[in-house]
Amino acid sequence: MAPLSFSSRNLFSLFYKPRVIPFEFLGQHSSALFSTHIVGDTPILVRDFIHKSLYDPNVGYFSQKSASVGVLDRSIKFNQLQGRKAYMKHLDKIYKQSDVSWFTPVELFKPWYAHGIAEAILRTTNLSVPLKIYEIGGGSGTCAKGILDYIKLNAPTRIYDNISYTSVEISSSLAAKQIQTVGEVDSHLSKFRVECRDAADMSGWGDVNEQPCWVIMLEVLDNLPHDLIYSENQISPWTEVWVESKEGEKLSELYRPIQDSLIKSCMEIIDMPDATTGGSRVSSAMKSIWAKVFPKPRWCWLPTGCLKLLEVLHGALPKMSLIASDFSYLPDVKIPGERAPLVSTKKDGSSSDYNSYLDAKGDADIFFPTDFLLLEQMDHYCSGWMKLQKDDTSLKRGKKRRTLSLGTAAFMEEFGLPTKTRTKDGYNPLLDDFKNTKFYLSVPTHNIK
Repeated sequence: MAPLSFSSRNLFSLFYKPRVIPFEFLGQHSSALFSTHIVGDTPILVRDFIHKSLYDPNVGYFSQKSASVGVLDRSIKFNQLQGRKAYMKHLDKIYKQSDVSWFTPVELFKPWYAHGIAEAILRTTNLSVPLKIYEIGGGSGTCAKGILDYIKLNAPTRIYDNISYTSVEISSSLAAKQIQTVGEVDSHLSKFRVECRDAADMSGWGDVNEQPCWVIMLEVLDNLPHDLIYSENQISPWTEVWVESKEGEKLSELYRPIQDSLIKSCMEIIDMPDATTGGSRVSSAMKSIWAKVFPKPRWCWLPTGCLKLLEVLHGALPKMSLIASDFSYLPDVKIPGERAPLVSTKKDGSSSDYNSYLDAKGDADIFFPTDFLLLEQMDHYCSGWMKLQKDDTSLKRGKKRRTLSLGTAAFMEEFGLPTKTRTKDGYNPLLDDFKNTKFYLSVPTHNIK
């Protein structure tokens, strides 16, 4: 991974979007109440624990009405700042004024961040048909407004006149905010609507839509629930991890044989064989000896929430084009396992990380790095390109998607206007400070013979 240009904690503060719950609220609920609401008497899979911890309507981290997404009153005038020191001072002032709010890149670099996305869409879409855009988790509506602004000013009039922009937002308060933001331009409102629902629920999409469209997901993948699998040592089989509540207070892990279909699919896509199978007898014997002498427990986090969402999107919108951006790497992760999350909360302006995801019971954010290679594999898998089947026929079939992963700097240099986020001395926070973030683009292809 490319090194960060400044402290990892500062980068986290700049980029991430938590909607923070005031600690006055947390004081009203005991850990027993959190545990009861989230787990109850029946064990649940880790992905369900994470989903409830983040989205439970009563105690979920993102579901509190008091939570907020940071919104800047005005765009930052980067060309009026001398350099990095002046930029950081300006950010510090913004954070103090906003109290508990955090800001996403699309907000910090508005309107230029959204304009880069809009340009990418215009360059790669078929403009002979009406442009239809879906945004998953649209936050405060800044991205939607920026894209609609750009298309109105830079695309042929007929493109703007016939555009349809739908935001699929799980938070009712954010849905209302999006309408307010987009409504700052009267002509946008007739082209924009919000559907307050869970995008991963297939029933919300209705009938299959065969029309070409775009799906945008900015900082969505990191908050999708993951599953956890565990193995005692290098040769023990993987097990599913469940969370159970003992006596209504203490949470602990429960290990069961792999049975869940989403977990199985993820393991198949990763090509993760059972630890007791595969390999030669000699290598298996060596592994067995090594495991006995140096036993090492193993954890692996699987993006089952992302897999489910992609399955739904490909099922509902089979001709969609996809653009997503997120973390490719997270610094200072304390929790073990490949693709492990940061579990973090904020108090008095400073962040603190938990050592266990089990400590997050509605009072902390849980967010994951995105394995962009795995994202590409899941995208191909959900599109119907069954490359995982071992028969020769399926291996010869062409992919149904053309995909590309780009670092944020490379994406913005190609599609954006980097000069707009450059300070007087040449420092550019959008290009220089987001080394651990990437964009993923995926468009359908006819190469399916």
